Amino acid sequence: MSEVARAASERAGLGSFGSHRLRHTAGTQLLQAGASLFEVAEVLRHRTVATTAIYAKVDHLALRDLATPWPGW
Repeated sequence: MSEVARAASERAGLGSFGSHRLRHTAGTQLLQAGASLFEVAEVLRHRTVATTAIYAKVDHLALRDLATPWPGW
């Protein structure tokens, strides 16, 4: 499957990348759009959420709004 994605990306003039990058991008964009980690796991057909977390990285800049300031800073 990775070779199919690589050939298609090259034909489209996007450079060379495989299916792993597509999965990572899809997982990350689903999370940014508001999907839960469980929903992303279902779309990517993972058995565990721990596996999904590898592909669907969290936006650290978005987390800054959730963090409370450290006392004294």
